[in-house]
Amino acid sequence: MRFTEFGFVPELEEGLESMMFEEATPIQEQTIPIIKKGSDMIACAQTGTGKTAAYMLPILDAVARDAKESIRAIILVPTRELALQIDQQIMGMSYYTGATSISIYGGGDGMGYEQQKRAIREGVNIIVATPGRLISHLTSMKVDLTHLTHFVLDEADSMLDMGFQDDILRIVSYLPKKKQMLLFSATMPLKIRNFARKILYQPVEVNIAISKPSEGIDQRAYLVYDKQKMDLLKIILQDVNYVSVIIFASQKTTVKLLAQELQKQGIDAEGFHSDLEQAKREDIVSRFRSRQVRVLVGTDVISRGIDIVGISLVVNYDVPPDPEDYVHRIGRTARAATTGTAITFVNDKDQQRFSQIENLIGYPVEQIALPEGFEAGPEYNPAKKSNNPQNRRRFNKNKNKNYQKQKRA
Repeated sequence: MRFTEFGFVPELEEGLESMMFEEATPIQEQTIPIIKKGSDMIACAQTGTGKTAAYMLPILDAVARDAKESIRAIILVPTRELALQIDQQIMGMSYYTGATSISIYGGGDGMGYEQQKRAIREGVNIIVATPGRLISHLTSMKVDLTHLTHFVLDEADSMLDMGFQDDILRIVSYLPKKKQMLLFSATMPLKIRNFARKILYQPVEVNIAISKPSEGIDQRAYLVYDKQKMDLLKIILQDVNYVSVIIFASQKTTVKLLAQELQKQGIDAEGFHSDLEQAKREDIVSRFRSRQVRVLVGTDVISRGIDIVGISLVVNYDVPPDPEDYVHRIGRTARAATTGTAITFVNDKDQQRFSQIENLIGYPVEQIALPEGFEAGPEYNPAKKSNNPQNRRRFNKNKNKNYQKQKRA
């Protein structure tokens, strides 16, 4: 379906034409007509499917048809990075409509907070916010929400996982009773459905099946022990064809150590984690986007909150705990009809997790032999518990120490 068939106002269509938006994605084709009718909606769609435009275009269309200097829509998101990214997308889509927007998030300086307050007071049309900072504004000043028509929860599953349920309910209590509520989630577990029943009215459900990894992604796996991972990573990064790389690690401490080690090797790498000041995080993303930084190391917040075309390699330094997170992670590459490579390091302890990933995507991931000179990695046997002899020796050593202490006592 073409965007010209949705009946948007000419100003919005002009903006889409300038951005070369022509054919709607499945999530856009199914949800835009529902949103234009005014129904509440639950939509299950992954990052990278075009869901931001799916809800923003009908909202911008509504704003353009009834121009007012008032808050018309609030989009709630889990992270600062996602708030900034959506606000940038809104600016592009709304260029000819005159609609205004602002991203509201914590972590900035006092000047940024005052700018946010002023925009709210002056009636900015669209607010993209993280829950904590929005509550701060709602409780510290009078916010006129009488003209609000749309409230969107984007990546609702992430927000619930991060413990924002009570914050969301508190925000909803400030909103007018008559409004359209839209909930977008990458997954649809029971807790999301139960939560939706609390705040949505007779919602229409749209479920875009969890997409398999793009055919443009060359997926590979190495069976390695933890002590082999760094040396293997260094060898992989010697390939000059990998010009833009994201490395995922599940722990913030691992992110920091990896970034430091790669920097010591002369690799343009930056760690991306919550301990960084907001200005530093934005600077890192900007430099990575412009190819000034070759390697970005981070946790799963990157897999959902940053949309950058042209990433040539994704490395899972460890296997993600949730199989669907694997699809999100490797989905950072091969975007917008490009190709890319996704490599996962599978140690002896993560094999069962990796087997669940293969079950989800419906096929085995190709296992690559370790480079010449490496000791053999663990055998792939997901049904078996960790069989790393080094782990057993370490355990026995600790056990012997405890025994000696007891003996001396």
